[in-house]
Amino acid sequence: MLTEYDLDQAEQFASEIEQHNSDRKDLDKQITIEALDQIEINNEQDGFTSVVYSENWHKGVIGIVASRLIETYYRPTIVFTKSGDKLAASARSVKDFDIYNALEASSEHLEQFGGHMYAAGMTLKEENYLNFKKAFEKVVSETIPPDLLTPEISIDAEIDLTDINEKLVRLLNQFEPFGPQNMTPVFISKNLKDTGYAKQLGQKEEHLKLFVKQNNSEGFGAIGFGLGNKLELVKSQNSFEAVYCIDENEFNGNVTVQLRLKDIR
Repeated sequence: MLTEYDLDQAEQFASEIEQHNSDRKDLDKQITIEALDQIEINNEQDGFTSVVYSENWHKGVIGIVASRLIETYYRPTIVFTKSGDKLAASARSVKDFDIYNALEASSEHLEQFGGHMYAAGMTLKEENYLNFKKAFEKVVSETIPPDLLTPEISIDAEIDLTDINEKLVRLLNQFEPFGPQNMTPVFISKNLKDTGYAKQLGQKEEHLKLFVKQNNSEGFGAIGFGLGNKLELVKSQNSFEAVYCIDENEFNGNVTVQLRLKDIR
């Protein structure tokens, strides 16, 4: 696109690039939902690691999905998919934990692996998946200091809800793709109130859905994965602070801005 001299052809290339990027975003969001469901179905919410697998997941986005999973379950994470006659995976770690060393300690079940402290890739035979998963969980549980499993939220900026508009969303989209070394921007807003729609979601009511306003601002839907225990805090009608990322949510062809909550207090 950048080297094309014909404007019409350049616009065609730009359109194709935009469509590829849109498809990629839809894909990694859907796979993230499926991976989170898998963790719940297997009752692995309280483990030291997240290791998930589906033969249908696209290899090109599993690294992004691993990073997204860490936003919900803050712990070393590996996402596997089928690649030929073997399984391939991307691994992501949490701050200050060396995931490469943990893989090395579990490598008897792997065909090959490589990477560094915070990110790695690997392959294994399908029949070794469960043995590797158990070994990796054991190694991490024995070596990770408990305080490293408590996320520290780094906030990029304090904004008011009135600052959230189409222009801001468009600018944020230009920062994509997000992942290690380029994490999704995180904002904090204060003096928020739920408008009375707050409720818990999930099989164990572990997630939180609400609709927030700030003074007389426009209201925004908000979803907080793993924040179901904060329901009483927001239903009390007391004001609260929220730390969140800004997402676009598409439903029945309508696109709306949604706040993906990281924490509230």
